[in-house]
Amino acid sequence: MSKPKRSILIYPDPVLRAKAKSISKVTPSIRDLVAEMFDLMREEEGAGLAAPQVGESLRLFITEARPDDGIPERVIINPVLSKMDGDLIPYDEGCLSLPDIRGMIRRPTFIAMDFMDMDGNMVHLESDAFPARVWQHEFDHLEGTLIIDRMTPIDRLRTRKAVKDLEREAGM
Repeated sequence: MSKPKRSILIYPDPVLRAKAKSISKVTPSIRDLVAEMFDLMREEEGAGLAAPQVGESLRLFITEARPDDGIPERVIINPVLSKMDGDLIPYDEGCLSLPDIRGMIRRPTFIAMDFMDMDGNMVHLESDAFPARVWQHEFDHLEGTLIIDRMTPIDRLRTRKAVKDLEREAGM
């Protein structure tokens, strides 16, 4: 019997608000999860996707390749943001778990990150470009933080009805 296909959880699903658990080693089930996440992310045309967004409270996220920027697809396990630097730059962000909700999110321009790859190797990456923003957005998911928590007050007001509609659809 095949297990049901995963889907992207929509706010206010409680898994999106939980702090994700560390992964001790890459198992066949982790490999299957990653493959399924890449399929889902590409279906939805996302730049990244975190395991909690598909119902797995694990410290894992993936990012899409950006060939124009020379960036390969990545699997990031147990990330630690080791340095955040630079001006807080606003950028209009959306999230697959908050459909049709966008807002200006201020994030540092430079990020250094350490993580485990799919082979169990420790990797260090740095970016002062778009990947830095994606890493921070996906890392937030591992901490139970959503873009609605980081929006400017004006954007919170502007999106309040859409957020309430999602809560109402979930029976809250």
